Amino acid sequence: MFDPDKYLSVTWLKGGRVFPALDCYGVIAEVRRDLGLSAWPDFDGVTKDNAGLDREARKFSECLKRCQPCAGAGVMCFSGSMVTHVGIVVELNGELHVAECNPKTHVTFLPLARFQRRYIKVEFWQ
Repeated sequence: MFDPDKYLSVTWLKGGRVFPALDCYGVIAEVRRDLGLSAWPDFDGVTKDNAGLDREARKFSECLKRCQPCAGAGVMCFSGSMVTHVGIVVELNGELHVAECNPKTHVTFLPLARFQRRYIKVEFWQ
């Protein structure tokens, strides 16, 4: 069972992949472990800098299938035509939320509809 309280101790760290120092992709990897899902590549060193996140997300999506929002689905967020943020769908109290990590707020769990309103385009992948 997914325990969101675990993520209260997370501190955002650019390129963070080791709990409790995570960035947006680091949260995906950690949540997937907690949900018992197969590991995705760790993309060590990949950040938004120099369009690295956009490039790697697009390349990795070729190995995945686009899906409807569901627990465990990866989330790609677009600003214009570029992937600029990622998250992962989790179920909390019977409702879908997106777990994300940002510099000032660290890990947050936003209701799906509220999260989607923040971006031009949001895609879900498994």
